This record gives sequence, C-alpha cells and structure tokens, in this order.
Amino acid sequence: MTPPSQDQATVAAAAPSPGPASAAAARPMATPAAIAKALTRYRTLAYIVGVVLVTLVLVAVPLKYAADTPQLVQTIGPIHGVLYIVYLLVTFDLATKTRLPFRRAVLVMLAGTIPFVSFIAERSVTREVRARLAASTGADAQG
Repeated sequence: MTPPSQDQATVAAAAPSPGPASAAAARPMATPAAIAKALTRYRTLAYIVGVVLVTLVLVAVPLKYAADTPQLVQTIGPIHGVLYIVYLLVTFDLATKTRLPFRRAVLVMLAGTIPFVSFIAERSVTREVRARLAASTGADAQG
C-alpha cells in the first residue's frame, strides 16, 4: 500500500504548538519609543502615588486620630486607591514591554503600598530600563 498523501495544511495542523514559554521567548521586546513612553507614564504615576500615600499616612491619618478630623482620610484614601489601580496598570504595561521578571514586577507593584518605597522603586526601575534601552540601542547601532 502507498502512504496517504498529506497536504501542507494537514501537516501544519498536526504539528505540536509551541508552549507558553517558547511563545514568550519568541515575542520581541517592544520598540524603544514604546518603552520610553511606558517608562514616562510609570515614573509619573510612581511619583503621584508616592506623594498621595505619604500625605495620607503622615498628614491625614494623624489628623484623624489626633484632631478627630476624618475628612482628609475620607477624601485622600479613595483617591490613593484609584491612583494605585492606575499605577498597577501602568507598571504592568512597563513590565510586559521590558520583559521585567515576574517577581520584580510584583515587588514594584507593591511599592505603591508602603510610604516612600515607590520613590526608591521608581529610581531602580528607571535605572534598569534606561540601561536596557542603551544596550539595545547600542546593539542595534552595531548590528
């Protein structure tokens, strides 16, 4: 007997599909312009969330308990909550565009919950992303 003929579509359909790990590795990193825009959005939100959180913790909460004025907490608390959600989205965007390791991305996201830590995380992430951008730009120029 002769083997059944197989056309290209049948062979392609029977081939195993790449797993999630190989699909992520095959995905190219975003363009330097897209990364720079994502970094600017991240830096802006990191500063804003940091300032609002410091204001909440160092001004509003002490006034609530020392002077029995909960109005600032009732105002600044929800503002921080909404801004923190936007910060999470912007951080996720930057992390996916730069392929930041999962653990690092989660730690950077949590930085918006501890006073002053968002400023430290912002400096660290900015330094790392700018170094990656410089390395990729230098590699593109040489290649």
